[in-house]
Amino acid sequence: MELTERKLKILQAIISDYVKTAEPVGSRTLSKKYDLGISPATIRNEMADLEEMGYLTHPHTSAGRVPSDAAYRLYVNALMEKKELSKEEKNVIAERLHSNVHEFEKTIEHAATILSEITNLTSFALTPTKDEDSIKFINLLPVDENTIVMMIVSESGKISNTALTVKVPYTEENLQILAKTMTYNYKGKKISEVLTDNIIENFETDIAAMSGLAKDVMPNFMKTLEDMLNVNLYMEGLTNIFDIPEYNDLQKARSFIEMLSQKDDFTKKLIEREDGVIVTIGEENADDIMNDCSLITASYHVDGKLVGKIGVIGPTRMKYSEVTSIVEYLTDNLSSTFKLESGGNEEDER
Repeated sequence: MELTERKLKILQAIISDYVKTAEPVGSRTLSKKYDLGISPATIRNEMADLEEMGYLTHPHTSAGRVPSDAAYRLYVNALMEKKELSKEEKNVIAERLHSNVHEFEKTIEHAATILSEITNLTSFALTPTKDEDSIKFINLLPVDENTIVMMIVSESGKISNTALTVKVPYTEENLQILAKTMTYNYKGKKISEVLTDNIIENFETDIAAMSGLAKDVMPNFMKTLEDMLNVNLYMEGLTNIFDIPEYNDLQKARSFIEMLSQKDDFTKKLIEREDGVIVTIGEENADDIMNDCSLITASYHVDGKLVGKIGVIGPTRMKYSEVTSIVEYLTDNLSSTFKLESGGNEEDER
């Protein structure tokens, strides 16, 4: 059976109406609300064909039809017109995002909050994975005679400040020399490589004159790097599902919340997704528990390097055009924000 232009027009109208109302769509509704240029009887026949082709399903309690996962996939791939965000919408996203760019982690968390508030869906943001992050800059700052602060900045912009207790006397000059030596030795190296290589002994041999101070610093340095490898998942707007008709069923809502509460499993799913803007619909998701959900993710970058993902999860009845545009625009702004911040850090280093 051929998917004619008329069938496509009817299918697009059904998807549009169902996304707006969450109510099954009948031929009479289509005839009244959409200028299809054909009779309700013809619409009914075409809808029957679309159901037979697998693009519509027929709820038992209604005479109307609802789109299937296949219909949403066809819509995203071929029928969807990308929604151009208004100047006002773009300004809101850019201004709110740029208002909180002082710390990498807080900026990522803030981006997830913005995405949730704009889309009214559950949003998430994933910080860099261990295989993708490298050391950019190390500094050692004096506090008192027994305490210093070690600052490590990664290529992704992630910053870690750790207070260390030292047993040997030091001077600010000693700290600067040690910090510059550490930066020289480790800059550009992946954190995972630094942790697996036998670098501490080699490093202490190279700076034997300061080995006492180095022995106090290096174990803490390695522990801090281990902490920086942890992938953080920020999630916002989980309670938004209670405003979505699909989750009026408390059991379904509970299952959704339980699924997302398994953060390690969900994080693994996100890490395994391909780069770019990716939309998976219903049964396309590998996990059966996500068969009623759609997942939209996009990658953000720092200095052209992929460092994390951000996106939304919700019912398959989703405003795909609008949501994908928002996710994409937010991700582009996130990447450009970190590019600006990264440039600033390079100035600081010089």
